[in-house]
Amino acid sequence: MADDRDSRPRGGRRRKVCRFCARREDSAIDYKNLQMLRNYVDDRGRIKKARQTGTCRRHQSRVAQAIKRAREMALLPYTMD
Repeated sequence: MADDRDSRPRGGRRRKVCRFCARREDSAIDYKNLQMLRNYVDDRGRIKKARQTGTCRRHQSRVAQAIKRAREMALLPYTMD
């Protein structure tokens, strides 16, 4: 069991992989896809950080832009009550 711990990186956790980079066919980031966008908004209505979601810089900015568009179109609320 000690051998398993020694082979891990120092942090002990695996690095998260960007969902959009890993699956090319699922990479459509659209402001109308509310089910997907809700995974990137926390319980207070704020956009989650890339460290929390594991998305890369390119896709994180596209997700943030889609969330902002959905808020502007009144599909997502700015704050959760």
